[in-house]
Amino acid sequence: MGNLYLFFVVVLILLAISDLIVGVSNDAVNFLNSSIGSKAAPFKVIILIAAIGVLVGATFSSGMMEVARKGIFHPDKFLFSEIMILFLAVMLTDIILLDVFNTYGLPTSTTVSIVFELLGAAVAVALIKISQSNGEAGSLAGYINSSKALAIISGILLSIIVAFSVGAIIQYLTRILFSFDYKDSFKYFGSLWGSFAITAITYFILIKGLKGSAFASNELQNGVTLLEWVQTNSFKVIVFSFIGWAIVLQLIIWFTKINVLKVIVLIGTFALAMAFAGNDLVNFIGVPLAGLESYKIFVASSQEPGQLLMESLAGPVKTPTSLLLIAGLIMVVTLWVSKKARSVTATTLDLSRQDEGSERFESSALAQLIVRQFIGIGKGIRYIIPVKTKNWINQRFDRVDYDQMKQEKGVSFDLIRAAVNLAVASILISIGTSFKLPLSTTYVTFMVAMGTSLADRAWGRESAVYRITGVITVITGWFFTAIIAFTVAFIVAYIISYGGIYGVIGMVLLSLFFIYRSHIVHKKREENKKQKDSFNNEDSPLNIESILASSKETTLNIIERTSKNYNKSLEALIEENRKKIKKAKQNIKEINAETKDLKDTLHLTIRRLQEDSVESGQFYVQVLDYLRETAHCLNYISEPIFNHIENNHSPLENDQMDDLLVVKEEITRLFHSVQRIIVTDNYQEIEGILKQQAGIIDLINKARKKLIKMLKKTSLSTKSSLLYMEILNESKNLILYLINVLKAERDFVQFGKGEVTE
Repeated sequence: MGNLYLFFVVVLILLAISDLIVGVSNDAVNFLNSSIGSKAAPFKVIILIAAIGVLVGATFSSGMMEVARKGIFHPDKFLFSEIMILFLAVMLTDIILLDVFNTYGLPTSTTVSIVFELLGAAVAVALIKISQSNGEAGSLAGYINSSKALAIISGILLSIIVAFSVGAIIQYLTRILFSFDYKDSFKYFGSLWGSFAITAITYFILIKGLKGSAFASNELQNGVTLLEWVQTNSFKVIVFSFIGWAIVLQLIIWFTKINVLKVIVLIGTFALAMAFAGNDLVNFIGVPLAGLESYKIFVASSQEPGQLLMESLAGPVKTPTSLLLIAGLIMVVTLWVSKKARSVTATTLDLSRQDEGSERFESSALAQLIVRQFIGIGKGIRYIIPVKTKNWINQRFDRVDYDQMKQEKGVSFDLIRAAVNLAVASILISIGTSFKLPLSTTYVTFMVAMGTSLADRAWGRESAVYRITGVITVITGWFFTAIIAFTVAFIVAYIISYGGIYGVIGMVLLSLFFIYRSHIVHKKREENKKQKDSFNNEDSPLNIESILASSKETTLNIIERTSKNYNKSLEALIEENRKKIKKAKQNIKEINAETKDLKDTLHLTIRRLQEDSVESGQFYVQVLDYLRETAHCLNYISEPIFNHIENNHSPLENDQMDDLLVVKEEITRLFHSVQRIIVTDNYQEIEGILKQQAGIIDLINKARKKLIKMLKKTSLSTKSSLLYMEILNESKNLILYLINVLKAERDFVQFGKGEVTE
């Protein structure tokens, strides 16, 4: 029996290593986002500084480990055999959830995940215990530390509001002080402002965070512990820190060419990485270490696993510094090698960037309502504020200098905002750490970034609805994270409880499968992103040859996929194949997203065109417009077919199927002919293509007339007839736009060749 639980402990340790890897991949966005977004230093330098911060912060997290042992449930109510099931269920669930979120580049909260996984697994094990004892084991409330759980959850929810509000207020005041053209004003106030930020970080991380460190109880020469000395002399530390940093920063401003803001941002990156490790390490190794401690207690006792109550877990336990450092080293290595750690930053950067451009999210009714309300409030405030004050404030937010800087460096936001992001987030997270509340670093850093971007007027009339929709989507996802974490951990705990060793092995294999599948998906997404980024790289100019080649490749690719999915959609209707139309519908959704993205990033392409190639841009615009319309037509065909099959409506009549098959075959031939002409650049064949098009339109018109006659004479299914008519109409529109694509591509090629010969 002991060997079984030793196996469980080994599995927990392996899961701890895996959880460190997937957890850091998710949370790296929290401390890398600001420095990467502002390009404060080369990427390797940023990673190095963050790695040092993670290592130092890891030693500060010992006190936080108690949350995993007794923060959510009462360990003295559970037997050793039950507690091991609980811990295994939590870790298996955590790895699966975090890896799935990382794969799709969605920053989620490791803190919320672990809290609700502990809650879900504890509830499941408690219910099993109660049911097996016929209710004699007491009520569920006796097993769950509801007050502590509610305090943690309330702290997390409160942090969302506080982080957004504090971030917005501090950023607004800072921007008023320095403006976007901060070079001159920073010479006079930069050292004081930077010193205040760094001192605040020093106070909350060094002084308050020291409470949870493994070496805080070390005695100095006079018998006073390190923690006691720091607390006694905290005022001196603050004063000397402020004066010292102010002097150092001012000397840097006067006598060197070093950008002080970059220094502040990099120190903030170190601080936030340190705060992350001190606060979030419990999320990754707290449960496995609790499992290891439980096993040590079991080995030391002479009781059976089903008889030993885990009362010892309720007492204070200090985690060895060596284990914390090992965990820190694993996180550091992950930062260097994990590609997923670099991909999760995209969402936050997209929602907080200063400039306009392609938006990740669509608008929503709620976002539109919020924007309308704030526009109305803004008008009222502007009416109250004196004109001179209003003009002065607007001057402080003038972005001419920032726009010039962005064109040179391609940054998402400037160093002022990056510094505020890091300083505010570090302070808030460190406050949570000092009170041993595992605040979500993801929530805090994300909401601070959103608050500062709002205050910085990054959410203008052109982008506000999309950015707000994004924020709402992310926050909604956080609540779903809690629900999913609770539910999955609950189910896994039941599986392990009744499946025993086979249940554990099965869940481990399932976890490996999820990780493998997510790796394949992530690899594919990264390859697609790499291809897209190589074309949308703003730093390299485009000549006519490169854009012609790109347009040709894109057009052929979309035409081929459009033809294939048009055929699949009609075949699915005739066969009443739900699986086929569902797959086609997903493919068509991807085509629509791709054509939309091409149009949304059109301004980037035009901006990169060389001066002698600008006139050709109008033809490229036409090509994209018509490709977008063909994608729309395809969507208008597949969507009604899917709904028709999904609702089990009557199939088409045999005559309708036959006519539709003829139309489908002719349109397929037309697609192939168009592809051949574009590939060979033999645009003299367009006359023949136009005749093909006319023939297909004639077929469609005859099919419509035939349907009308049948409707008069016989009783046909209304749903099927309307669907049939809609497919014919959209098929006609599809080939009209297809020929327009061909003509636009022809004009583009011919103009481009003429432009090159000049």
